[in-house]
Amino acid sequence: MDSNLDVSIFQIDLAYKDKEQNLNLIDKLSDQILSSDILFLPEMFNTSYITNDVSIAEEMDGSTIQWMKYLAKKKSASVVGTILVKEDEFYYNRLLWVNKNGNIQYYDKCHLFTLANEDKFIKKGKNKIIVNENGFNICPLICYDIRFPVFCRNQDEYDVLIFLSSWPEKRIDAWDTLLKARSIENQCFTIGVNRVGRDLSGYFFPGHSLVFDGMGNLLLDMENNKNTVRQVVLSKDKLLLQRRQLKFLNDRDRFFIDQ
Repeated sequence: MDSNLDVSIFQIDLAYKDKEQNLNLIDKLSDQILSSDILFLPEMFNTSYITNDVSIAEEMDGSTIQWMKYLAKKKSASVVGTILVKEDEFYYNRLLWVNKNGNIQYYDKCHLFTLANEDKFIKKGKNKIIVNENGFNICPLICYDIRFPVFCRNQDEYDVLIFLSSWPEKRIDAWDTLLKARSIENQCFTIGVNRVGRDLSGYFFPGHSLVFDGMGNLLLDMENNKNTVRQVVLSKDKLLLQRRQLKFLNDRDRFFIDQ
């Protein structure tokens, strides 16, 4: 039997600092989904991408994480997104993976976006994580991480690489190119989740949420569609077949990253 993973991608216009409006929008859009394994949300989905106001941060028992648990239970699916989290007097751009039973795994963004002074307010993460869903090993990363191929390199035997992002229109060609490149060089499904709309700083976000297979073939392009959710089914059997036919990963270099 084919081993599949059904993922849902939310491409939404995020209201600035308005958690209630953003969460209500996601909840409403989720009603379009009858069944899915994972719901992917853009970077800082509850507030819009903000680096210089840590008052928006929540602790790990905060209202947004409680809402993620509610949605995961409601849809019987994992809910994945990033928010600003305060822990031990530090602030993190934290990717939260909340499964349907309410269990949480998390990844703290390792490459902080210095152009937006993210490094002035947010503490750098230290380690990647691998999450297993339906027999798929998944490596979830955040936005700017995509520019660092050594960091993203498939040494962890993952099947799916995820980037949750707030990527502006002026650099969208790089986004499209890097997503495809990461899929080809790592022989994995690669999913990029980006927001739409304009923030208060005037930056425009054009969507372009994309899904590629392990050969760089495009499986889904959400273009610039606003406030929408799309589903795509990933086949592990097809991925493994590609890897058996073209054994590029067998020839990869092994290395360690000094954090």
